[in-house]
Amino acid sequence: MTNVQEACIIRAYKLQLDALRRGMDVKVQLGAVWHFSLAVRHPEKSAQFWTKNFDLHEMFRSDEAIALTNDAIIIGFFKGTPHPDTIDHMSFYLDSMRALHEALEMLKKNGVELEDPGDEIGPTAPGSPHMGLWFHDPDGYRWELSVQNGARER
Repeated sequence: MTNVQEACIIRAYKLQLDALRRGMDVKVQLGAVWHFSLAVRHPEKSAQFWTKNFDLHEMFRSDEAIALTNDAIIIGFFKGTPHPDTIDHMSFYLDSMRALHEALEMLKKNGVELEDPGDEIGPTAPGSPHMGLWFHDPDGYRWELSVQNGARER
C-alpha cells in the first residue's frame, strides 16, 4: 500500500469518526465487487464459456454450482432457471482501447453473440466518453466490456 492510499484510508476513517461524534449517520462504504452468482441452466456449459473467453479458472465446484475466479473477482454459476431480464447488464472495465479491440476479436473468433454486428464498439451511452461492447452468454445474460474515457484513445 502506498503512502497516498494510506493517507486516503486514514482520512476516510477520520471523517467517519467525526460524523459519529456529531451524531450523523455514517453510510456503508462499498468497495469493489468480490463475487456474484447467477442461475444458469448448465453450470458446466457456463463455466466453459467463461474460461474459453476470459482469464478465469475454476475455484471450486459442487453438484449444483461452479465458481470461477481470476483472483480479482469470483463468478458463481448455480443450476437453476436463468432470469436475464432481471438486470439490464453487468459490466467489466478494461484498461485500454487496445484491450477492448483484442477482446472483440477473441469473442468474434469464438462465436460469442455480440450486439451491434459490424459496429460493436461504441459509446456506453449517448455522448459518453466511455467506450464499450456488449455480448450475451449462453443463458442470455447481457454483459459489457468498457474502457473509461476510451473515446480519447480512439
